[in-house]
Amino acid sequence: MKNELFSIGPFTVYGYGTMIAVGLIAAYMVSMYRAKKKRMDTDAVFSLIVLCVIGGIVSAKLLFWLVNWRYYVENPGAFRYLTDGFVVFGGILGGLFTGWLYTRKKKLSFLKYADLLLPSVALAQGFGRIGCLLAGCCYGRETDSIIHLVFPEGFYAPDGIWLVPVQVYSSILNFLHFGILLWISGRAKKEGEVSAFYLIFYSAGRFVLEFFRGDLERGSVGGMSTSQFIALFTFAAGVLLLGLLKKRHV
Repeated sequence: MKNELFSIGPFTVYGYGTMIAVGLIAAYMVSMYRAKKKRMDTDAVFSLIVLCVIGGIVSAKLLFWLVNWRYYVENPGAFRYLTDGFVVFGGILGGLFTGWLYTRKKKLSFLKYADLLLPSVALAQGFGRIGCLLAGCCYGRETDSIIHLVFPEGFYAPDGIWLVPVQVYSSILNFLHFGILLWISGRAKKEGEVSAFYLIFYSAGRFVLEFFRGDLERGSVGGMSTSQFIALFTFAAGVLLLGLLKKRHV
């Protein structure tokens, strides 16, 4: 794990930011390549990517503030640290909502463009979790398993303790998710199938992985983490969408 990759004078390149950038670039390239193959409007795809990224970042930050509202009420000066703390589910929901607004305004099929972009979202998430590993954030619970990670001093994760390598598991699952969604996309008969499976697979995987997370900044609803609580609804939304699509005539 190495978050500070290298420095050029006063400028330091961090692993987390680098992996986020790599993920966004990879997602953009894959989306544009697939859009051209499908003869879709590449200008609309480009606009969607930019707007959804902005909407996703804003909503991911807002949800993080909401989850940790007590801390920010007691420490209002912490609001100025805009680069610290995001909730992925907030980003997903915000990105989808932004995409829905854009396609509605442009009179485009929301499900068609969501099906195109969501596999790339899974790809970007895979790289993003590598960034989490490099920074030591979103770390796992303490474990006595032979399969573990130990972070040195100076990372977000507690140092010198055996931790579940949840960032690694999450990254692998996201890359696998990307491949499965591409496979489904090549066989889907109706618009919305890829989107439905994205919601189902990501929600199920995230719900399980949350049991192995050790960071406390995620908030909770009852006995579940905030992400587990949201995952119940996004999973149900995916199942509902799939059910509605099956009732439609091809």
